Formats: sequence, C-alpha cells, structure tokens
Amino acid sequence: MRAGDFSVRLPGSWTGLAGKIADTFNDIVAVNEQMAHELNRVGQVVGKEGKTRERTRLHESKGAWGQMEVSINTLIEDLLRPTAEVTRAIAGVAQGNLTQTVRLDVDGRPLEGEFLRSANIVNTMIQQLGVFTAEVTRVAREVGTDGKLGGQAQVPGVAGTWKDLTDSVNSMASNLTGQVRNIAEVATAVASGDLSRKITVDVRGEILQLKEAINTMVDQLRSFASEVTRVAREVGTDGKLGGQAVVPGVAGTWKDLTDSVNAMAGNLTAQVRNIAEVTTAVARGDLSRKITVDVKGEILELKDTINTMVDQLNGFAGEVTRVAREVGTEGKLGGQAQVPGVGGTWKDLTDNVNFMASNLTGQVRNIAEVATAIASGDLSRKITVDVRGEILQLKETLNTMVDQLNRFAGEVTRVAREVGTEGRLGGQANVPGVAGTWKDLTDSVNSMAGNLTGQVRNIAEVTTAVAGGDLSRKITVDVKGEILELKNTINTMVDQLNAFAGEVTRVAREVGTEGKLGGQAQVPGVAGT
Repeated sequence: MRAGDFSVRLPGSWTGLAGKIADTFNDIVAVNEQMAHELNRVGQVVGKEGKTRERTRLHESKGAWGQMEVSINTLIEDLLRPTAEVTRAIAGVAQGNLTQTVRLDVDGRPLEGEFLRSANIVNTMIQQLGVFTAEVTRVAREVGTDGKLGGQAQVPGVAGTWKDLTDSVNSMASNLTGQVRNIAEVATAVASGDLSRKITVDVRGEILQLKEAINTMVDQLRSFASEVTRVAREVGTDGKLGGQAVVPGVAGTWKDLTDSVNAMAGNLTAQVRNIAEVTTAVARGDLSRKITVDVKGEILELKDTINTMVDQLNGFAGEVTRVAREVGTEGKLGGQAQVPGVGGTWKDLTDNVNFMASNLTGQVRNIAEVATAIASGDLSRKITVDVRGEILQLKETLNTMVDQLNRFAGEVTRVAREVGTEGRLGGQANVPGVAGTWKDLTDSVNSMAGNLTGQVRNIAEVTTAVAGGDLSRKITVDVKGEILELKNTINTMVDQLNAFAGEVTRVAREVGTEGKLGGQAQVPGVAGT
C-alpha cells in the first residue's frame, strides 16, 4: 500500500482484534483505491477527453474523505472556469465577434497569477485583433467599396505575425493601388479615345493576365479603330465603296464588331451603288430603273422615296410628253398634264407645264384667230392676249403686219379706185415703213399703176390724135398681153384709117377734081363700119 498498490487486502478470515484491524485496513485501502480510480478517471475524462462537466464521486462524505472530494472538485472547477472564460472569448473571436473579452474575476474573486496573465494576454490579443480587423476592414472598404485607393492600415504597437499581416495588407493595398491606378489610366485613355497608352505596372498572376488582356485589347482596339477609320474614310470621305476592315487575330465581340462594320460597309456599298445606278439612270433620262436592294429603316425610306420619285418622274414625263406631243406635234391645244399624288417641286413643275400649255393654247388660238381673219380678208383683228419674250415679239410683228396690211390694202384700194374708177392716172401707193415682200408688193402695185398710166396716156394721146384727124401718131409704149393686143389693134386701126383716108381722098380727087368716074376705094383688111 505504501508503494501505491491499493489492490492488497488483509485476510478477512481474521477474528478478534486482528480481524477488526484487518477490516479497517481493508476499508482504508478500498477508499484509497476508489479515490485513485476516480482521480485517474477524472484525469482521463476531464484532462484527456475534455468532458469538463465530469467530477469525482467517492461516495464517502465523512470527514477528510468528503473534504478531499470537495477540494478535488473545487480545484477542477477553479481550473476550468478561467479556461472556459478564455474558451468563450476565443470562441467569440473564432466566430468573428471581437467584442468578447475574458472576465478578470470569477464569482467576484479577481483572477490572480497565471490565470490573470493568460486573461490579459488573450484580451490584448482580442484588442489587437479588433484594431487590425478595423484597419483591414477600413482599407478593404476604402479600396474595394468606396474606391479610395492609397489607404494604409495603422495598427499601433503591433508586432510579430500581426505586424507581418499588417505590412502584407498594406503592401497588397499599395500594389493594388498602383495596379488599379495604372489600369484606370489606360481604361480612361481608352474611354477618351486615346489608344496610345498601355499598362506598364509590374504585376503577377491573374493581375498579369488582366494586364495582358487589357494591353491585347488596346492593341486590337487600335487595329480595329484604324481599320474602321480606314473603311469609314474610304466609304464616307473618299467615296471608295467595297472596303472591308481587316483585324488579324480578332475574336469574340471584337470579331462580331468587325463583322458588323464589314457587313455595314458591304450593305452600304450595295445600297449606295444601287441608288447611284438608279439616280445615274434618272440623270441620263432612263426612268425604267428602280432601287431593288433589300434595305431597312431610313435607307428603306430613301429607297421608297427615290422609287416614288422615279414613278412620279415617269408619270410627269409621260404626261409632259403627251401634252408636248398633243400641242407640239398633233396641234391639239388645251391639253393638261395629270400626275396624281405629285407634290412639292414636281407639282410646281406640273403646274408650270400646265400653265405653259394653257398660256400657249391661249396665245396660239388668239394668233390663229387673227391669222384666220387675215386669211379671210378681215384686217380688223389684232392679237390681244397677254404675252412676253419672243411670243411678245411675234405678237408685235403680227400686229405690225396687220397694220401694214391695213395701210397696204388702203393704199392699193385708193390707187385702184383713182385709176380704175375715177380715171385719175399717176397715183402711187404710199405705205410708210414697209419692207420686204410688202415693199415689193407696194413697188409692184406702183409699177403697175405707173405702167398703166403710161400705157393709157399713150393710147389716149393716139386716140385723141385720131379723133383730131391726126393719123400720124401710133402707140409706142412697151406693153404685153392684152394691152399689147389693144396697142396692135389701135395701131392697125390707125393704119387702116390712114389707108381708108388715102383711098377716099384718091377717089374724091379722081371723081370730083379729075372727073375720072368709076373709081373705087380699095382698103385691104377693112371690116365692119
């Protein structure tokens, strides 16, 4: 038993005093054995297995045995309470609750010794963790949420791993600030259209991948922008259709954008060329062409507008041609161009053509009326329609012609009346300002009147001489036609009168003077009276 072997027992067969001593000894050994077993069990359960609610149970509450049980259990309780308090605080830390601290008293009794030291160490750790967490949270919030770069964690009195952690956080924040600011500068430059900037900050890992991705993006954007600018300049400024953007190695959205630009340029090329073909045809007077390319939106509106314009031009040209043919070729006046749905300049043109046709109809009809009146011998009509330009000149010319015809007719009538009715020879037609054919006609009338005067006066002289018994005169004026026949007749008459007078004189002389009877007058060719 003294060696710690509580399995020994005194024989139970002893009697008397020895038996009582043996029984008492055996009871003491049994209690010690039970106590050793309980201490071993509690040490295993509490110390090894962590079952902190387990306590010693000696089933002996008498005297020192009971006090020993209470002391052991009180010792366990006193040892576990600070540990539980530390565990509670550390559990709070483990759960992210840095407001929990280790109480510095147990049931009103302040901690002492190692318990107080451990509590202070844990509380200091929690306090530093709180400051560290607050600073890291602040820096993370400023950098990650508020976007305030350049922040640094300030943890006074920190040392060891916490200082290393603080320095690491600050290094991370500083590196991130430099990286993000460099990326932001490049991104801002790209957003502002400056594709000359690239990310130059030294980075690693995924940030390096981001750097390379952004720099590659800048290169592709520069290439894309250059190609798009080239195509836009060729198509939009230089008028070179058919250009395509070529961006080597482009993929994804940039390829889609490039394809979209090329599709746009291709579509625009086809559309503009089709529109140009139609407008060129229209400019050359070919109204049989229309825009047939498939388009949408405002280009569709332009297509519809141009095709409608072609239709209206066709209608306009057809109507103008019809009116021009009717008026200019067929001589059908009064025609009007009918172009349904026409508006704007085309309506103005149609109205102008119709106005021109209407004016021309009125003018030509008025001119025709006057010309018909002139042809019918009515010189009382004049052109009265309101005209301008060359038509005004024609109006004035025709009206002047009517005036001159009136004067010419008046003079010819006067001369004819004087010569033919009144027998007043020598008259001449006087038409001031006459020229051309009208002057020739006037000169012809005057020449006729002059010739007639000369002829009649010559005939009158001869007939007067004959009537006066003077048969020596003959008509000598140069004449033609029936006047020539009259001239020949009168001259023959004079000759015959001369012959007759000679014969009558001869017979009268022979009979009356010479007494020679039987003579006969011989007048060859004489007849009638």
